[in-house]
Amino acid sequence: MNLRPNRAKEKLAAGEVAIVVGGFTSPDDIDAFGPAANANGIAGVWLEGEHGGIDASTLGNLTRACDLWGLTPVCRINENSQGLIYRTLDCGAQGIVVPHVNTAAEARNVVDGGKFPPIGKRGAYTSRQGHGVANYMQVADDHSLLVILIEDIIAYQNLDEILEVDNIDVFFVAPSDFAASMGHTGDAGHPEVVETMNDAFRRIEAAGRNSGATCAESEISRYLGLGAKFLLTSVGPWLSQGATNFMNSVKAHSN
Repeated sequence: MNLRPNRAKEKLAAGEVAIVVGGFTSPDDIDAFGPAANANGIAGVWLEGEHGGIDASTLGNLTRACDLWGLTPVCRINENSQGLIYRTLDCGAQGIVVPHVNTAAEARNVVDGGKFPPIGKRGAYTSRQGHGVANYMQVADDHSLLVILIEDIIAYQNLDEILEVDNIDVFFVAPSDFAASMGHTGDAGHPEVVETMNDAFRRIEAAGRNSGATCAESEISRYLGLGAKFLLTSVGPWLSQGATNFMNSVKAHSN
């Protein structure tokens, strides 16, 4: 058996935009979403383990559902721990998102947890993604996606050094914590926050690296214009809009 490809990583390598969608907590929901995801070229599913209940006990079945549809399971964890990073990969994630990475040393810690020697220090164990893959530990690093969150003003201040760390696939600029760290809690649209974030995106692109963003439909033009290549969106607004459209149609035809 060959290692399952990482669709998100392949899109980034080809210079394309990789879209991942969050809001799923059930394998059945991922299965239901699979046909639409494939029809529209969506790269992966975001599994929430920092602010949600996704953990090692649930990852296996969630990532199996992703595998059925060729979707990349990308899991956000809740701390920059090497053990947690490689355990999450061992349980089936193909991408790791690490919050609050504020220094180059912290970025290197992500690489140490996410890559096997000689690149990193990941424990020598075959992930469930590697069952039946004879050379898993020789090829796994080419298929694992490492995303770090630039979400504090201190990370912005250290950004040039952070960008020098190799083997990070996406430098994801996250708005809410970024705003809070600048004294504008709950106001990610504050002009100072917007301009500082925009500058971060520009610097990431200038360094030849991939940036990422949380992106509603109304923000697509902004983030693509800033060079973002990895976009997270939520299924929630899609469901809400679909429900609104359906009910509006019912009302229109009931009169």
